[in-house]
Amino acid sequence: MALPEGQQHEVDEPTVRKAVGAAAMGNLVEWFDYGIYSYVTIFIALNFFPGGDQNANVAFTFALFAVAYLVRPLGGLILGPLGDKIGRKRVLALTIVVMSAASFAIGLLPTFEAVGWLAPIMLVIARLVQGFATGGEYGGAAAFIAEYAPDKRRGFYCSFLEFGTTGGFVLAAGLVTVLEVSLAPEAMAAWGWRIPFLIAGPLGLVGLYLRSKLEDTPAFRELEEKQAVSESPLKELLTHHWRPIVTCIGLVLFYNVAVYTILFYMPTYLQTTTGLEATPALLYILGMMLVIMIVIIPVGALSDRIGRKPLIVTSCVGFIVLGYPAFMLLAMGNAFGTVAGLVILGLLLVMLLGTMSATLPALFDTDVRYGGFSIGYNLSTSIFGGTAPLILTLLVESTGNNAMPGIYLVVAALISMASVVMTAESARKPLPGSSATVIAPVARMA
Repeated sequence: MALPEGQQHEVDEPTVRKAVGAAAMGNLVEWFDYGIYSYVTIFIALNFFPGGDQNANVAFTFALFAVAYLVRPLGGLILGPLGDKIGRKRVLALTIVVMSAASFAIGLLPTFEAVGWLAPIMLVIARLVQGFATGGEYGGAAAFIAEYAPDKRRGFYCSFLEFGTTGGFVLAAGLVTVLEVSLAPEAMAAWGWRIPFLIAGPLGLVGLYLRSKLEDTPAFRELEEKQAVSESPLKELLTHHWRPIVTCIGLVLFYNVAVYTILFYMPTYLQTTTGLEATPALLYILGMMLVIMIVIIPVGALSDRIGRKPLIVTSCVGFIVLGYPAFMLLAMGNAFGTVAGLVILGLLLVMLLGTMSATLPALFDTDVRYGGFSIGYNLSTSIFGGTAPLILTLLVESTGNNAMPGIYLVVAALISMASVVMTAESARKPLPGSSATVIAPVARMA
């Protein structure tokens, strides 16, 4: 729904920073919750699928990882349009509470040894709850920041969302590493793995507090003032906005295969295919993510200057050309190969992390932005992202080729190239259906 030409609304920079911080902190908590699972996969396998072949148990555990993604599209389908109807702030408060509560519950679950098959069943239920809540998180947080950010600096501010995402992974990996170093292997396997899940509860309350202190976005309040909030955002989306949903699915396919391969699957890959111990594997990943966190904000700012599309195209082409060689380096199993492979993958990934959170919200009009983003993003993530660790584990095992994840990245990048090419440049432009957003001039002292 287009708004009259020439209108603009002003936002003061302290408010923008506060809004960005609250959204990014909430995203950090969400992805801390998700990251924990991948970093303690082997311990979960021991406790919920005891006995048998370790690789088979890890595959089962990654299958449970993928289970959460079965309901993410449902979460996006319900929570996304709800955010377009009642506001971004209320739905984002709900998602962080539900997600953190489910993570806290995982930390309290009994093991297979204690209750038999009831243990993995309860784990599945907790993961399904997590998946449903996450279906409304990323799209809402991205829309929230994008709608607060001034047009000329949207890439810079939106990159803080992925800074929070990566921060969640770093916090999870760092905490697990500290526990593994501090505790005996038996203690870590018995109860130490539970500690990060239990910490998720208090972290969720912090995120909720920050989000509750903000007004809803200027763009959504503008819709309310004009009485332009859609009565049926889902119907509006499926009737008039299915094309940007298709584009979103294509972009997210490539984006999420890269994210879940490099950030989620990599710790287990280094342990099970190259023979690294758990602690060194996590330290390598932790180092890569710290570098990404340092670079991601400058990449977001760069996208405001040269555009999002050049960076996304460069990343896509880079994965096509270097994805397989990077995993060949990793498969060498030595320090040089591991560092070189992770540097290549990390630099290619950060070009996506620094741009996508500003690119995807710009595909949709304000009145359907939360829902359109959430449906497209979560459908693609469910099919291609959440399944990536399981598929990659099975590919490596069935072929005996430790560089197979590189081929998977290449195929995903090739498939998504059409969506990348068709995406319109959005840098330094107002969001569709919104007035131009600018930073309010600083009041002069009399």
